[in-house]
Amino acid sequence: RVSDIPPDEGHPYGHGKIESISGLLEALLIFFAAFYIIYEAVGKLRSPVHSPHSGLNWGLAVMGVSALTNVFLSRYLRRVARETDSLALQADAEHLQADVYASLGVLVGLALTRFTPYAWFDPLTALLVALFILFAACRLTRDALSPLLDERLPAEEILAIQKALETHLEVRGYHKLRTRKSGSHRYVDVHVQMDDELTLVHAHDVAEEIEDQIRGLLPAAQIIIHIEPYAAEMRHQREAHGGEMEGIR
Repeated sequence: RVSDIPPDEGHPYGHGKIESISGLLEALLIFFAAFYIIYEAVGKLRSPVHSPHSGLNWGLAVMGVSALTNVFLSRYLRRVARETDSLALQADAEHLQADVYASLGVLVGLALTRFTPYAWFDPLTALLVALFILFAACRLTRDALSPLLDERLPAEEILAIQKALETHLEVRGYHKLRTRKSGSHRYVDVHVQMDDELTLVHAHDVAEEIEDQIRGLLPAAQIIIHIEPYAAEMRHQREAHGGEMEGIR
């Protein structure tokens, strides 16, 4: 809800990074849960205690219902996360997916404890589940940190932007292509060289067409195109910087 608040005077780029902060906080909670499970499991491995069969039966029932419920919830959240491009919902889906495997692991551990004389099956399974949860938390932390550190967009999205630039005959080259993501919004800025003879109106129209094309490929994209005269810019690069610019096609 907060990430969808439109940009304001104090936040001209919007509030999308709230999603990343939310995902990071959820990852920290998952880390805490994993370490708590490890703490409890190690204690029970040191002093195994066989639980009463009635308690184990209830545990098996609860874990079975939990796993089944979380399967449907995680699938639903993952679908909505894709539709809304929401990192926060993706974090919830990852959390619930980890819960599914955790529940199945605990179910196996409880079953082995219930039907065998070995009480250490339960804490051993808990340790394996905790390791899986730690892996999920690490992946979620990485995904949450990427937008906060302004990591560039994925390679396939960069390629889509480049194709949009290269489909216009008026574009002689481009460089300084920079991208990042904030919440569900993508930010793209690039320097584009066009023929020196083009009028400002014509160059502006081409830039508008490129922006519309990129928005069609990447929803919620905010695009800034800096137009440069090709021959004049190349001459400036030679005279002021002693060479041709890099990254120009």
